[in-house]
Amino acid sequence: MKALLDLVRRHKAGEPVGIYALCSAHPVVLRAGMQEAARARVPLLVEATSNQVNQFGGYTGMTPRDFHAFVMNLADEAGFPRERLLLGGDHLGPNCWQGEPADSAMAKSEALIEQYVEAGFRKIHLDCSMACADDPVVLPETVVAKRAARLCAVAEKTHARRGGEAPVYVIGTEVPVPGGAHEDLQELAVTRADAAAQTIASHREAFAKLGLEAAWPRVVGLVVQPGVEFDHHKVIDYVAPKAQALSAFIEHEPHILFEAHSTDYQTPSALQALVRDHFAIVKIGPGATFALREALWALAEIEREWLGEGDGSHLKDVVLGVMHARPQHWQKYYSDPDRIRLDLQFSLSDRIRYYWAQPEVREACGRMLARLGNGPLPLTLLSQYLPLQYAAVRDGLLANSVGALLHEGVGQVLRQYIAACMPGDTAPRSSATLQ
Repeated sequence: MKALLDLVRRHKAGEPVGIYALCSAHPVVLRAGMQEAARARVPLLVEATSNQVNQFGGYTGMTPRDFHAFVMNLADEAGFPRERLLLGGDHLGPNCWQGEPADSAMAKSEALIEQYVEAGFRKIHLDCSMACADDPVVLPETVVAKRAARLCAVAEKTHARRGGEAPVYVIGTEVPVPGGAHEDLQELAVTRADAAAQTIASHREAFAKLGLEAAWPRVVGLVVQPGVEFDHHKVIDYVAPKAQALSAFIEHEPHILFEAHSTDYQTPSALQALVRDHFAIVKIGPGATFALREALWALAEIEREWLGEGDGSHLKDVVLGVMHARPQHWQKYYSDPDRIRLDLQFSLSDRIRYYWAQPEVREACGRMLARLGNGPLPLTLLSQYLPLQYAAVRDGLLANSVGALLHEGVGQVLRQYIAACMPGDTAPRSSATLQ
């Protein structure tokens, strides 16, 4: 992970640079990420979460080795250099097995870490902050750190056997839980500087006790809460003065920057401020698939208006039908019966992302794209349903084809992250003549 270590050195030397992590397994989102990274001539960091990809398949059905092969194959198809593709694992620890006793949950966590590093993932988030079945509700910091160091030891041993670049590590976790808040939020407390200092001190001590001094300089990130989050229909934006003390604290750590989760839907200026204030690793997950869903919903409307409903895909109805038939991915999150249909489609937590790989949904998407074809879509309907893409088409910056329109729906969001992470090097503009 020389690229990340170099980025940390540049940032610590005073350059307001960062990197964003794309947390998605959807091929359209990943291809758009590669397309934008190639245009901007920057690396692409792709991350998988422990519930998404694990030794039992996760909700994607992929093991770490499967996901590595999947992403690398997409890169080869896109002509994106493998050496500029960085892979990371997010929330690696007992997250998926919190209902089990700590001994069994940690044993599975060790196997998880081993498989991630063995498969070639080199940015590893060691997250043991969650309580297991026989733990107290709130784990002491020393226990969290001890467990994280235990997993780091597994990663180091696996790397020594497998070879290649040495892993870099991220410690700590954010509050609320990963993937967006489950309830309506009004305000968030920013992590206190003394709490961040305690997390670092506890982990440094735990690493030393296990003889991991050589790994400690490769701890490049600390996950904290900078005061950003989103719930179903609202975004809490970054307010720099509230994070001033936290931001100043990390300046005294020689090799650690902050990693900010749940930065989805932040404004371009807020993203730039986060990177400037040392929250230099920013993550997007639901925000990217939300943009994908917007583009697919718009194309479904274009299909209906242009070609009629007779033998149409009925994409929206198919997706909602599958979600109602298999509610396990959303029923804990959407509790208001009066707005279930609204939340299923438009919630910022974007629980739809769990359903794109379902066979019925894939078939409906394929049928819609096939009906729309490869030729130009009516400009009047582009103007109505995809106005930003319409403007790019009219300016000659975007091809009027379904593939280009779909990729641009995601790309216009990802460019905001690239611009925030590489100020002065790039600008959030349409990809020239996307095909």
